Amino acid sequence: MARLASLALLFVALVASSVQGFAPSSLGGISGGSNFVVSQRARTAKPVARTSKSSLQMGSQAKFGVFSPAVYGAKIVLGNDKLNKIRGQAISLHSQYIGEFCQWSGAYHLRTRLIKKAKTNGDILGFLV
Repeated sequence: MARLASLALLFVALVASSVQGFAPSSLGGISGGSNFVVSQRARTAKPVARTSKSSLQMGSQAKFGVFSPAVYGAKIVLGNDKLNKIRGQAISLHSQYIGEFCQWSGAYHLRTRLIKKAKTNGDILGFLV
């Protein structure tokens, strides 16, 4: 057990040492500075020109993500119609919970934006393939 804990700590130390968050950077001048401070500076957002009404993708245009193999497996096992029915129910429940959370927190005006963000994240993670 102690050996396993030692290996886990060694692994964490190796991963942490590879992160350059507090390493001196050339942007800090004479005092050195750190990448952490540089990365925390406010960035100005560049305006994005959209050619279509919505930038969200669905169906065959969806991105391949972490969960895409599971979705493809479910599509083979359940069939396309059954998968779409289950997917629709899950999206409906998730949208309902987002609405309830927004109402509970007093931020109901953010409901639509949060649902769009959930759809974007689902696309990135590969749920929409």
